[in-house]
Amino acid sequence: MLKKSSLVLWGVVLFVAWNALLLFFLWTRPPAFDDHSHLTEEVIRLAQDAELELEHQKDLLRQIHRYSALWSKKRKKVEEAGRLPPPAAASNAGALPATEAVPHRPRASPAAVLPVVVIACDRSTVRRCLDKLLHYRPSRERFPIIVSQDCGHEETARVIASYGEAVMHIKQPDLSNIAVPTDHRKFQGYYKIARHYRWALSQVFRTFQYQAAIVVEDDLEVAPDFFEYFQAAFPLLLADPSLWCVSAWNDNGKEQMVEAGRPELLYRTDFFPGLGWLLLSELWDELEPKWPRAFWDDWMRQPEQRRSRSCIRPEVSRTMTFGRKGVSHGQFFDQYLKFIKLNDRFVPFTQLDLSYLKKEEYERSFLPKVYGAPELRVEELQGNQRRELGTVRVQYSSRDSFKAFAKALGVMDDLKSGVPRAGYRGIVSFLYRGRRVYLAPPSDWTGYDPSWS
Repeated sequence: MLKKSSLVLWGVVLFVAWNALLLFFLWTRPPAFDDHSHLTEEVIRLAQDAELELEHQKDLLRQIHRYSALWSKKRKKVEEAGRLPPPAAASNAGALPATEAVPHRPRASPAAVLPVVVIACDRSTVRRCLDKLLHYRPSRERFPIIVSQDCGHEETARVIASYGEAVMHIKQPDLSNIAVPTDHRKFQGYYKIARHYRWALSQVFRTFQYQAAIVVEDDLEVAPDFFEYFQAAFPLLLADPSLWCVSAWNDNGKEQMVEAGRPELLYRTDFFPGLGWLLLSELWDELEPKWPRAFWDDWMRQPEQRRSRSCIRPEVSRTMTFGRKGVSHGQFFDQYLKFIKLNDRFVPFTQLDLSYLKKEEYERSFLPKVYGAPELRVEELQGNQRRELGTVRVQYSSRDSFKAFAKALGVMDDLKSGVPRAGYRGIVSFLYRGRRVYLAPPSDWTGYDPSWS
């Protein structure tokens, strides 16, 4: 900060000195005119030159004033949030070695800055992602946007650079191929993604010293209340140690399966959703030393990483993906992802009481609601029978019965370490033909079976 204050002072000194030299030159210049017409022309020319120079100096002073104001704002944010600001020229900044000790950080405050980290590679359509983020962003200071680019794709780099100072563009420096087992050669892309994530998150939490971050990928479009949602849920993540992320995504968020008229509904989930998610620096301190070489999202879903913690997720997704092209070659895209409903209504989450999402309060309310619902067979649901019952429960008791019932009802049927997508304590909540359904294990459920995968 002292360096930046000194730069401002030197800028002012330069401005004053330059104008003093200019006036001295004009006053002491000897006359070299033989007649009044030449004198008039020379005076006019000098006046024009002086006017241009003054405009240049005014512009310089405006820049000094602008940067001084920005530095003052950053200094104020540092005092409020207790973090160091990122350096102005951060492109290609190097990450700290994995073996270096984790720096001490103060506990994040609810007013901490929440940078949005956009993971980019070779999609020039990143413009669609960035346009929406910038359109809905309520504050540049509270939500700086950092685009981390891998792959070295020039067209994508030009698109990102076209946003100028509206975003920070950093580039993953290691573009080399990764040595992988022979049977994993076709998964080279997944190895590079994991490497890029590690580098990008290390920049955010090690180099820039942010205390939390929202991660999105370059093929995501965000909802109008995307920032409002994360801003409101952030204090929950700080306060409840049984939470480890907040996600914008509902894996079963197809339009016909969500209650679009109630976009304020939020849930706890044991399944790590990704696709627009908020994490704390403390979690990165825990994950970075053992970060996987590939398939980082499925690794996050393993019991060793999850450690019985949950995420917050919405009824109606606050992100949608438009990227069919990718390393997964459209896996799930045509069947599920392209049908996900993106919320189009602004919910003032910061004005709502979200304390019901804390573990004890949530289970005190949610579990009786689930197990108090009448049980119905899948065949009865499919036949649209007993509509008078309203909300109902379909019970499964094994891996095979879960997969069969999920498939029959249109729910994603894959399990990761025994955890169903969007599930909490094995319970998946969704709409089926306009009625609320809980696909649930027995009420004496004791935990997930990792062999259910």
